[in-house]
Amino acid sequence: MNISVHADAVALGAAAAADVAAAINAAVQARGRARIIVATGASQFTFLDALVARTDVPWAQVDAFHLDEYIGLPVSHKASFRKYLQERLFSRVPVGSALLLDGEADPARVLAEAGAAISAAPIDVCCCGIGENGHLAFNDPPADFDTEQPYLVVNLDEACRRQQVGEGWFGGLDEVPTQALSMSVRQILKSRAIFCMVPDERKAAAVQASLEGPVTNMVPASILQTHAHTQLYLDPASASRLQPATLAAARA
Repeated sequence: MNISVHADAVALGAAAAADVAAAINAAVQARGRARIIVATGASQFTFLDALVARTDVPWAQVDAFHLDEYIGLPVSHKASFRKYLQERLFSRVPVGSALLLDGEADPARVLAEAGAAISAAPIDVCCCGIGENGHLAFNDPPADFDTEQPYLVVNLDEACRRQQVGEGWFGGLDEVPTQALSMSVRQILKSRAIFCMVPDERKAAAVQASLEGPVTNMVPASILQTHAHTQLYLDPASASRLQPATLAAARA
């Protein structure tokens, strides 16, 4: 894992966008298409803005997947990840194809169809974040580190649901769904390269536990320590609890 600390969330987003664009281009040059996973949430705002502003991404040759979606939440709801991605990415760039998880459809059918599609060929680029409870996608603790199923139904813990309220996606805890469709941990780790964007002080404890603690399903993002091609992008706030030795390894 490589770690970089940037001046602020905007600089973080720009650096991540440059690296993701380079990885997409490399995949297209090598194989004719790039298969990517995109994340949602407040942590991805500056990254996505910087990525769509770039003119060097061959979007027509990109096949996109996303990490997760609430079960039962209509696409019209402001917290819908389908809505988020349509507004912040897919309506702004001419992506070749996008597979969006339909949280309103039969979960078994969605899992089967999405699983078959993402398993058809390797993923080149995974873009993700880390939750306040250390979750990776919607794999809350204790996360399933063993299943090879590409997508699964997961239960959302209270800390995760409170984060969604805190970010303004819902008016109260009772409004947040208790289940979601999520890409599995093992499927994420199958990506050739993982780019993880984590700004903000409220993520500092999760960042510390993910980087400096043991690999454990009680801190799902700690599994990223085992992936050889993971780049983690932090700002001073999210890096504020890291030990000097960890920060010394940062390249920026």
